[in-house]
Amino acid sequence: MSDQRLSPAGCEAMEQVRSGVDRLDEEIVTLLAERFRYMDAAARIKPDREAVRDEWRKADVLEKVRAAAAGAGAPVDRIADLYERLVEASIAYEFERFDQTRG
Repeated sequence: MSDQRLSPAGCEAMEQVRSGVDRLDEEIVTLLAERFRYMDAAARIKPDREAVRDEWRKADVLEKVRAAAAGAGAPVDRIADLYERLVEASIAYEFERFDQTRG
């Protein structure tokens, strides 16, 4: 099998599907690691602990994700649910980092 990921429509065997998913998972983890590094930066930059949870920003992120999912032809509610959990995990992580750097 080549190093290039086959499109889902081009898959004819489960091995191809699994290979594509595995490669995507690697890319997603790399992107999530970068996203969490931004949370490190936010924890460093925000002036006080109360600024960590920003409900306006959370709503903004979820609105943008819903629009992006719709534009990509993805299941909007499922993607939004995943992002709801990702944002909450990011906030929890940012609280931890804020406390560690200010503790």
